Amino acid sequence: MQREIVIPEMKTISEASEITGLTKYHIRKLVLQGKVKFVRSGGKYLLNMDSLINYLNNGDNAKVTVSNSSRKIKGGLYD
Repeated sequence: MQREIVIPEMKTISEASEITGLTKYHIRKLVLQGKVKFVRSGGKYLLNMDSLINYLNNGDNAKVTVSNSSRKIKGGLYD
């Protein structure tokens, strides 16, 4: 049985700022408050754009689950 892998659109804070018209400060604040999904890559925050748009459309009523766990993806380059 094949499972479909969905890869979300991820943007940096600067890119999200340009797309949405929000300031970088405001987007960073949303990230640090846990209001949008994100991952850290090196020193950068990568935002899940679907989560950000959902928050902008629904405000604090938007459901966000943040997981600090990570898992290995089978079938990668080095597996």
